Amino acid sequence: MEEKFEVDAEDVEFESATFKESARRSQALWADLPQHPAKYRVLTGERPTGPLHIGHLFGTVANRVRIQNLGVTTFIVIADYQVLTDRDTADAVGQNVREVILDYLASGLEPSNGRTFFFSHSHVPELNQLLLPFMSLVTTAELDRNPTVKDEIRAAGLRQVNALMYTYPIHQAADILFCKGNVVPVGRDQLPHLELTRKIARRFNERFAAKSPVFPVPDALLSDLPVVLGTDGQKMSKSRGNSIMLKMTADETARVIKGAKTDADRNITYDPQQRPEVANLLRLIAICTGEAPEAVAERIGEGGGGKLKAVLTETLNQYLTPIRERRARYAADPAYVLEVLRKGVERAREEAAVTLTQVRKAMNMDHGLD
Repeated sequence: MEEKFEVDAEDVEFESATFKESARRSQALWADLPQHPAKYRVLTGERPTGPLHIGHLFGTVANRVRIQNLGVTTFIVIADYQVLTDRDTADAVGQNVREVILDYLASGLEPSNGRTFFFSHSHVPELNQLLLPFMSLVTTAELDRNPTVKDEIRAAGLRQVNALMYTYPIHQAADILFCKGNVVPVGRDQLPHLELTRKIARRFNERFAAKSPVFPVPDALLSDLPVVLGTDGQKMSKSRGNSIMLKMTADETARVIKGAKTDADRNITYDPQQRPEVANLLRLIAICTGEAPEAVAERIGEGGGGKLKAVLTETLNQYLTPIRERRARYAADPAYVLEVLRKGVERAREEAAVTLTQVRKAMNMDHGLD
């Protein structure tokens, strides 16, 4: 049966209202996190579809490092079960998990601090067991309306939707709530997923644990980092061939940047509306140097696209050099990478087992066995 999803006014209205309220709470969180890091638990993560690119680094990983360095306990799920819907990446999932961990370590996420934990879906059965009670708290109509699922289905070009993709939002709720996560760094496009998690937490507490709530109601932590596009001005994606991967060499990076899209105007200006491709390259330089994009544009002046690309190549390679050096060191020590994942899985299972025991007790399903 073919599934059809349409964008309607209700979706737009829901997204706008959710964003405004989430933005308000997010501002308060950013103010309080440095003051009271022990109050918070963060859950974030990645689908292991391959090594990470600079869009991940500047768009999400940098925020995770920032949060970690504030002293917040952070659980990072490597969502290997979720690539089962993607035949192109499912066959390489083991290698991709390793690649993602290497990129995390190289970028500054540091499990040795005792607060940062990497784990994979497939090795935390207690987490996945939460799916069944959570599914009882969600209607199919709510899943039908989820705009994030609709977007993912459109992007994948699917004519038929399997149950795993359809229930992604419920699985993400289990990811967040198994460790009592109360802060989730997300972009605006992921807010509907988080809103469903908030509903599941409230509904479970109201239905099964009104006197002693089991789950916190998590809040979104919205990023203030700029969106980084691919070298063609479109969303950065490995499948589009417009990405600069963290594992690339300096020469490989130079070749990708050389093919980046600009325009015919030699006078370089920062104009995101009229010159989005040029603006994107200027933003990348600005992220690396700490300058304003306008200042970078003024510095390049009449140099045109050639000088813009040359400056970006030099600046980005300089910025990525220490990341690449750390990545090479970790790649040369596969036993350490495996130990990082093993310890993260152990900690995640400990957290999930405690939560699952609380869930069974709240539902009168412990039967004296727990």
